[in-house]
Amino acid sequence: MKWKTEDGGWSPYLAGALVGLLAIASVYATTRWMHKTSYLGASTTFVRAAGLLERTIAPDRVAANEYYTKEKVKVDWQFMLVLGIFAGAVIGSTTDKSFKMESVPPIWRERFGASIWMRAIAAFVGGIVAMLGARMADGCPSGHGLSGMMQLSASSFVVMGLFFGVGVIFAALIYRRKAQ
Repeated sequence: MKWKTEDGGWSPYLAGALVGLLAIASVYATTRWMHKTSYLGASTTFVRAAGLLERTIAPDRVAANEYYTKEKVKVDWQFMLVLGIFAGAVIGSTTDKSFKMESVPPIWRERFGASIWMRAIAAFVGGIVAMLGARMADGCPSGHGLSGMMQLSASSFVVMGLFFGVGVIFAALIYRRKAQ
């Protein structure tokens, strides 16, 4: 098995195997030391981060919010995992020399132009839609795809099929080739 792709990136097989080992380690560690089973996922961490930020401005509102009370606004191991995902992406892309700062990716520029504001607004709206979807599905694609499918959860298989299907449809609509 190759450890790198032709362009020097990480092999998806290696990355997948490492993520699988991380998922197993997270279940083992949380069961052993926290005395509860906790699975990989990221969307709850973003909600907790919003709660932490809001608590600095309006602590009473966060304390009265039923959702924040249920989700326990705190920095926990999953919060640190999300920070580690960011750090790992930077380390991985710099080590394989694929890291580059771009305000507007080339594929976006070809389809929609070079407006940084248009790209930022689209990314912000996309993030809101993704977060709403993750909350409605009671988990994000990483949570369902890694943890739910690891448990052979029927709902995770359905949700992942929907995530991918809708993603393919929208990618085809957004990035379809312009008529010549």
